[in-house]
Amino acid sequence: MKSAVLTLLASFFVLTAAAPSAAQSNIPPQELRAISIEQRIGNQVPGSLVFRDESGAAVQLDRYYGKRPLLLALVYSSCPMLCSQVLSGMVSAMRVLALDAGRDYDVLAVSFDPKESHTTASAQKEKYLNRYDRAGAARGVHFLTGDEEPIRALTDAVGFRYQYDAELGQYAHPSAIMVLTPDGRAARYFFGTEYSPRDLRLALVEASGGKVGTVSDELMLLCYRYDPASGTYSAAAIGAIRVGGALTLTALLGFIGMSVRRERRRSAESGRRKGAEA
Repeated sequence: MKSAVLTLLASFFVLTAAAPSAAQSNIPPQELRAISIEQRIGNQVPGSLVFRDESGAAVQLDRYYGKRPLLLALVYSSCPMLCSQVLSGMVSAMRVLALDAGRDYDVLAVSFDPKESHTTASAQKEKYLNRYDRAGAARGVHFLTGDEEPIRALTDAVGFRYQYDAELGQYAHPSAIMVLTPDGRAARYFFGTEYSPRDLRLALVEASGGKVGTVSDELMLLCYRYDPASGTYSAAAIGAIRVGGALTLTALLGFIGMSVRRERRRSAESGRRKGAEA
């Protein structure tokens, strides 16, 4: 049921937003239906995969592992519409976050078109860094290109399925961004081209194991639970009860502590008065 829902959702974005629509594309219908995202939560993205960074240097993916959670976008720059919407939506959500790219998390925007070069990636990076407009972000935002084999290995690892239409020279593909843990495991998926900053923040905090974010974020994670079917965080009744109980207990302990301190002060003052009278 979950897989069917995700396939229908991805197909909707393909048919309504991707350039090679059902009426235009020469991709066979059965292959078009296969364009989808299978959420492979917990699956390891191989760190040995080699891509090219914006300077053209060869880099293994695990170069970006081990520090912070990762925000992954699979896009290609010559996409006529959908990929730019994915990147714009991602950056718009990032701008709202109090968390900073390059300090609290890193961004990997990886092209799945093996024909694209590092010069294109460099131009894309500059474009979206200007939109993000935060100091220090350049060290945490990476636009990568690569060959067919590592691209396929990466997209397979996160369940991103797409098809190339040779006649149109375009890809039919779903739209989503993913959050990876610092060691490169798929953690959370967000579909479409607009992303909730609250959900994105919770996903990054959760993927980091609490190493980024605040105490209030940890409390929020007790109240909200990730729903893979919708790709959002929804209220969890049990979590809310637990948080409510914890807050009530904290308030009660605080009240008891204040009462004890007040009683001790009264006793001390009474003792001083008796001493003065004597």
